[in-house]
Formats: sequence, C-alpha cells, structure tokens
Amino acid sequence: MQKYALILIILFGLNACSEKKQSEEIKEVKKEILTGADQTDKYIPYLEGKNVAVMANPTTIIGDKHLVDSLLAVGVNIVKVFGPEHGFRGNASAGDKVKDEIDQATGIPIISLYGKKNRPSEEDMENVDVLIYDLQDVGCRFYTNINALSRLMETCAAYDKELLILDRPNPNGHLIDGPILDMQFKSGIGMFPLPMSHGLTVGEFAQMANGEGWLTNQVKCKLKIIPVANYDHEMPYTLPVNPSPNLNTELSILLYPTTCMFEGTYLNHGRGTYFPFTVLGSPELEGVYNFSFTPTGIKGMAETPLFMDQVCYGIDLRKYDVEEIRKSKQINLQWIMELYKNHPHKEKFFDSSLSNQMGTIEKLIGSELFRQQIKDGVSEEEIRASWEPGLSEYKEMRKKYLLYQ
Repeated sequence: MQKYALILIILFGLNACSEKKQSEEIKEVKKEILTGADQTDKYIPYLEGKNVAVMANPTTIIGDKHLVDSLLAVGVNIVKVFGPEHGFRGNASAGDKVKDEIDQATGIPIISLYGKKNRPSEEDMENVDVLIYDLQDVGCRFYTNINALSRLMETCAAYDKELLILDRPNPNGHLIDGPILDMQFKSGIGMFPLPMSHGLTVGEFAQMANGEGWLTNQVKCKLKIIPVANYDHEMPYTLPVNPSPNLNTELSILLYPTTCMFEGTYLNHGRGTYFPFTVLGSPELEGVYNFSFTPTGIKGMAETPLFMDQVCYGIDLRKYDVEEIRKSKQINLQWIMELYKNHPHKEKFFDSSLSNQMGTIEKLIGSELFRQQIKDGVSEEEIRASWEPGLSEYKEMRKKYLLYQ
C-alpha cells in the first residue's frame, strides 16, 4: 500500500521532492498549501486492510480527481459513501432531499444523510473500520457541514469507530466575528455556541466539539486528523471546487458571512441569479436604488427564489474588493442597516413568513437583540458591544484547539 501512496503523490504533483531539494529550489518562495487529502503518504498506509467509508461531495478531491476514485485506484477498500446536502457528486439542488443510490462511476453504495436520515445507522456502520470525513467548509456557523460532522462524530463514538478527518483550509479563516449563538435559537442552521464566522477548519472544530462537550451526552469521538500543510488562518485560499452551487465565486464565499444574514429578511440576496450572495434587493425598493436584477428559477441553484421573475432594486456588491473584506476582519453591518432604513414597508423587512428562505434573523444572527437594534437605529458600535464578552471569551477558548496559528 505504501508504494501506491507514492504513486499518487507523483501522479498529482504533490510533495515528492526531498527536503533538501525543495529548500534549494524554493528558498524564498512560499510553500504550496497542501490539504490533508493531498498528503496521501500520511494516511493511505493507515487505511491498508481496513473497510473504509467516506463522507464526500464534489469538494473531496486530490489534485483534480475525486478522493474516492483516487483511493479505489490504489486498492483502498471503500465499502460505502455517505452523501451530504447536494449529494455525493453534487447533482442535487440546495435543500433538496437526496435518496440512497449506487454510484454509477464506481458501483459503490451511496447512503444519503440529507434525506430520510441525517446520520448513519448501526447497520450502516457494521462493516466499517474507519470513516473518512473530507468536505470543504467555509467557516460559518450556518453552513451546515459542521452539523453533519458532529453527527458523524456521535455515530463513531456510539459504535467505537475512528473518524479520520482530512483537513482543508478555511477561506474565511481570518474572520472571527458576530454574536455567539444564544442556544434558545439552536436550529439546523446553528447548533453550537459559535460566532457567525468562527475562524476554524473542520479539524479544529472537531477538536473543539470534543473538548467542550458539545456532542450529545458529551460523548468523545476518536479522531485522527491530517492537518493542512504550509497553512495559517491569515492565508488567502481560493477553493479549487465550489463548496456548493450558490457559493460559486471567491467573492460570494468571502461575502457569505455577511450576506447570508439576509436569509432572515424579506429581501433577495441573489438566489435565482448566477451571482448569489453578491447582490441584495427587493421590488419594493424601486425608486430608492438604480441597480436592479431579476431572480429566475435556476435548476440546481434556486428553482423558486424569493421575488421570482420580479425586478429587484438594491445594492450591487460584485465589484467589492476581496482584499478589503480580508483586511476588515469584520462582518459588514452597514448594508442591513441601510436597507432597513430605506425600506418603505419596515413591518415586512424581518418577516420570514413571507418568504421561503432559510430561517428567522434570530436563528441566523444568533441573538434576540439584533432585530430590535436594527429597528431602533442602534449604532454599529453599540451592536458590536452587545456581542461582548461572549465573542472575546470564544476567541480565547478557541486557542486551545488550533492546529494552525
């Protein structure tokens, strides 16, 4: 098996040079970021002789090839794949329930954890020795991959299995901001007392969930983590594969910690366009803003978006400087403050019953104060002060679980 690991390293142009040769060739050049999956020599020998299950989606890659296909090619015995939201191969729309199936490319059974059930059963785990988790995350409390991860951790704890996490960079790793989730608003879009943007990779989150006793009945999962090489949280990282259909550009990913809060408003934030999370608007803002866009049904992205086939007027963020987002290290509150102030029907602004969007503003922000603060015209400084001391305490606690400085 070790020789196959070496073959993979060579095939995908990974770190096959010796330390000495590398230092001669790259003296002052920053080393390439290598994901956990890229570092095949660190885990393929460990998988030899084991029955392996994988939690995977289209971001689960080595080089430009899917991890599952690559591991099968070198003889790893993958007995099943668990599929999250959007499915294993990414062919399901956001929010669509996904059915069990047989993967046409490999013949491996795919068990959906975004349909009739959200965690593996005892029967699913019977012939599994080790479960691999390798999904790209974007570092936000309301991005549901970490919820799926926590359920896998609980499953592994229940059936005495080890979870192997192949870690990946957090493209929003520089950003730790927002109120800590008030657990009275715990939901499918916020299960843990994290800020809106938590500044963790999934490997670090898993260590935190174990260490802080966040898993059901405070169980502990046996973890093996392959960290990202040559990485720290300040490094820009452009994802090689879109993490989900509606996060389809680097800008949308970097704006997501801010613009996802508009799921809790009666505004369209680009769903039903090919530039989601980068525009904000409503038909009711006609005459207030000149910029406009028209949401339509787009298969695989948003088939029945809010204000479908209606012209929406509002704010265009598509030319926003991504470097400014990274430098600010803050969620932007000015846009929601401005749009509320300019909205002609303020009683509708936070009425989630009028739309089919993700949840209430309380569930997204994580605070019972925010809605009233915006209505009352409270300053950004006062809003941010209300997030303390929770946010500072979280930042200090987070240090215990960091794999990267």
